[in-house]
Amino acid sequence: MRVDKYLWCVRYYKTRNMVTEACKKNHITVNGQVAKPSKEVFPTDKITFRKDQIIHTVIVLDIPQNRVGAKLVDIYRKDETPIEAFQHLELLKLSKEHYRKHGEGRPTKKDRRDIDGFNLDFDDNEDDTEQ
Repeated sequence: MRVDKYLWCVRYYKTRNMVTEACKKNHITVNGQVAKPSKEVFPTDKITFRKDQIIHTVIVLDIPQNRVGAKLVDIYRKDETPIEAFQHLELLKLSKEHYRKHGEGRPTKKDRRDIDGFNLDFDDNEDDTEQ
């Protein structure tokens, strides 16, 4: 089975086109060699790929006939991705939220006016103290 079809069948990617794009960017290797989308995979092959800032390592146990349900995925692959990689991703997400909460985005016009109004009030108070 082709590597693009295999990774799609075991639900690592949503579409085969996404797998093809990852192959073109050299994010997928089979047994240590950069793989094209048409590279054939066999049982006992080791597939390494980068997705969502995590380097996944998968060993092919069996070849599925077509896309399998999420509960049946473990029959066809053995995931050897270190747990530290997932913990690092969680830590990265938490550190990003520390600086700015999710969904806050850029200030609105009202926020900007409030900020400008606050700055003007602060400047007025400085002028009063200098006299």
